[in-house]
Amino acid sequence: MSRQKAEVPYGTLDLLLLKTLDTMGRMHGYALARRIEQVCGNSMQLSQGSVYPALIRLQQEGWIKTDWGISETNRKVKFYSLTAAGRKQLRVEVANWENATAMVARFLETSS
Repeated sequence: MSRQKAEVPYGTLDLLLLKTLDTMGRMHGYALARRIEQVCGNSMQLSQGSVYPALIRLQQEGWIKTDWGISETNRKVKFYSLTAAGRKQLRVEVANWENATAMVARFLETSS
């Protein structure tokens, strides 16, 4: 029996992308998605249909910037990197995540 890969919990993709860029530095979209999957122990699968719209949204917000370069497979690709505003937003996203998970944890700890 194979283990089904989990979907990204709603509202966490931006956090995962920003944190990965903060940790790893400049990356192209495919490498970003694979790195997130790797860190999650390959228990999560990210589709291009979710990653690239999120990257466009983050760029429009000014949290990431893009430039063109050559990938490790010698293809012309768009690279993404974190901006100063993106580092600030990452702190906000982390705080929001910590608050949300603490709230859910309180509900899970209560007995019925």
